[in-house]
Amino acid sequence: MNAEQGFDLHPGAAQDLIEIWEFIGEDSPLAARRIREEILVAIRKLVRFPLQGHTRPDLTRQPLRFQTMRDYLIVYAPDHQPLVVIAVLHGRRSPRVIAGILRERD
Repeated sequence: MNAEQGFDLHPGAAQDLIEIWEFIGEDSPLAARRIREEILVAIRKLVRFPLQGHTRPDLTRQPLRFQTMRDYLIVYAPDHQPLVVIAVLHGRRSPRVIAGILRERD
């Protein structure tokens, strides 16, 4: 998905975006579209500058990077061509939960 834009979404990341959109959309479909677009804009910026995110060795041993966008963490593999987004998660989730999700998405 979106390889023509320089990135692919892991199936779990695609599901994350759907769940974010559905959750926010319950209250405001307009806000849901806006947040989704802001996340996609942030991902497109990562394509141009993939090392701008930070690492989290406390969450994963994989060479993944994390970029914050509002309350969300975009987790991605910067060394892949196209760049692969592994997850888009709410930043207030427990670090243990985030680490578990990332292990499942190897």
